Amino acid sequence: MAVTQAIFGINVAVFIAMALAVRNVPVFGDPAWQELSLRLGANYGPYTVNGQWWRLVASVFIHGGLLHIAFNMWCLWNLGRLAESVYGHWTFAVVYLTTGLSASLMSVAWHFPIPVSSVGASGAIFGIAGALIASFYLGEFSMPRAAMSGMLRSVVTFVAYNLFFGAVMAGTDNAAHVGGVLMGLLLGALIAKVAPGHDDFLRRITVLLVGILLVVGGRMFLQRSRAYMLHGQNGVGLLEQGKTDEGIAELQKSVRLRPDFAPAHAALAHAYITKHDFGNAASEMRRVIALNPRSEDAYYRLGLIYLEQKLPAKAQDTFAQLLKIDPNSADGHSGLADAFADQHRNLEALEEYKRVAALDSGYPGVNYNLGVTQARLKLYDDAIVSLLKQRQAGDDRDNENLLAEVYEAKGMKSEAAEARRKAAQFKASH
Repeated sequence: MAVTQAIFGINVAVFIAMALAVRNVPVFGDPAWQELSLRLGANYGPYTVNGQWWRLVASVFIHGGLLHIAFNMWCLWNLGRLAESVYGHWTFAVVYLTTGLSASLMSVAWHFPIPVSSVGASGAIFGIAGALIASFYLGEFSMPRAAMSGMLRSVVTFVAYNLFFGAVMAGTDNAAHVGGVLMGLLLGALIAKVAPGHDDFLRRITVLLVGILLVVGGRMFLQRSRAYMLHGQNGVGLLEQGKTDEGIAELQKSVRLRPDFAPAHAALAHAYITKHDFGNAASEMRRVIALNPRSEDAYYRLGLIYLEQKLPAKAQDTFAQLLKIDPNSADGHSGLADAFADQHRNLEALEEYKRVAALDSGYPGVNYNLGVTQARLKLYDDAIVSLLKQRQAGDDRDNENLLAEVYEAKGMKSEAAEARRKAAQFKASH
């Protein structure tokens, strides 16, 4: 059983090398181990689909900890030896690698774009289990039927139990198990029906090429179908690094490939805001709303953009649309109040700010905005109450300066002087 022994040895050797590198043998992974796994070739969707396809095979020989490799190697030793005796050395080797690749590909397709890191031989092991199930069920073997039936029951039980266990156990990549077993069932069935004999060399080659071509085709389809997400992820990553122009270029590629990909339009809007390009920002946010008419965040962001553009009437309409979706949105009422304030409709602004305070007394800046509006309406006593509440939220120079102005309007000179002193202290300390 040379191939099984060789695969077993490679897995163990990789595990030992990793243990020596991190000077630790975790029972089931730790941060340093996970970081090393990612560097060595863990199947991590954003990296794999972004051109590092070698991770599909490398991840099959990496394990997450002592329990992980121990269980997988026990299964490999038992199922691998059986499969190698049934198929022969080279056929078993190709089936193992092909089903391992299929498992890794299924894992990426299932989880993408969620960044999940997957390692382990279990997908390939499920693959050879699936191949054995199909071959035992469809093929003819020299072994007694009772023995063959017993093996079939054992392998089916192994697959069913572990698929169930993987479904309920957190951290188990059941998508890889399903991908492996499906490819195994296909290859096992084709071998049993088309090339059951070890000497059917050309037929065996043809069957195995079918499996390999399916994996290659799946990889090409995944790359093409997920390219828009990749550009979107890359764009967001570049924006987070402060590379705004490069990020915009990637996001534009994303929306060209998939014009209805709302997250990329939203990210583009934020990027344009960073560049103070509010015209393009508004255009992108309007696209988000067209794609998702009930996106409260999109209405809120678009309203803020209109305020930056000095278009308070448009902002007012946009925040009103948000409040139709959620009448109790503190963001919506706050934005509407800002729009009224910019149009010098102070009484209406005051009522909206009061609604914000009633909905969320801790809403950022609501008491300051109340104070500003009350001061404009010469409701000085109310303004003092609001600004003192804002003071409790923390020192704020603008708040203290406004409080000083209100005190002066009331003739409270000593209180005004104290507020100005606080404002000066805040300026000096910052």
